[in-house]
Amino acid sequence: MRFASLGSGSRGNATLVEQGDTLLLIDCGFSLRETERRLLRLGRDPAQVSAILVTHEHGDHLSGVALFARRYGVPVWLSAGTRAAGNEEIADCRVFSSHASFAVGDVEVTPFPVPHDAREPTQFVFGNGAQRLGLLTDTGSLTPHIEQQLTGCDALVLECNHDPTMLANGIYPPLLKARVGGDYGHLSNEQAGTLLQRIDCSHLQHIVAAHLSDKNNTPPLAVAALATALDCEHAWIGVAHQDDGLGWRELA
Repeated sequence: MRFASLGSGSRGNATLVEQGDTLLLIDCGFSLRETERRLLRLGRDPAQVSAILVTHEHGDHLSGVALFARRYGVPVWLSAGTRAAGNEEIADCRVFSSHASFAVGDVEVTPFPVPHDAREPTQFVFGNGAQRLGLLTDTGSLTPHIEQQLTGCDALVLECNHDPTMLANGIYPPLLKARVGGDYGHLSNEQAGTLLQRIDCSHLQHIVAAHLSDKNNTPPLAVAALATALDCEHAWIGVAHQDDGLGWRELA
């Protein structure tokens, strides 16, 4: 199994997970042309996408889903709440329970609910029977259930949205600062580090910082927080960037 990012941040998000002949696109917050361009940059034809999985209905995750799905005839998997909250008509729409695993081709998908200001937001663990990849972004706080789902993963894509000091001193208005830093907003660097200290990381082959704010964070700050939590070299921490995404990472 391997994974990559087309881009991660407030201006658009999309992640790829590949196992065998199955290529999953998790979220699609870019235009059709931009999504196609970024897929080709990673060596994948858009027609190879097997299915789209949606975490929640916010535009930076959902805005490109319907058009891509129509153009390439792929099914879209999402929670009942996300389906109800979305405004786009999706021809092949498949609803999953946020508490039950299901298979999409060669990949086992385990969704789990997260606290975020959306209708029924979920994140995912992807498995192939031997390795597990955990994806966690767009959650304002940690829960025992999140920790249970992500413990022992072989790879993690983990939200490091903001540095609290930068957020407090930044240009956002007070209400937006409260939303971002609140229990239903986004994880800070420190919260991401706390998660790593609470779960079993002994199997980790890859750790990637994701969904970094371009106004309230920097890659060095996010990397430092994760490296401190794992007691590892800064160079071992990957970053999924807004414009450049993240190249393929393989799980052995």
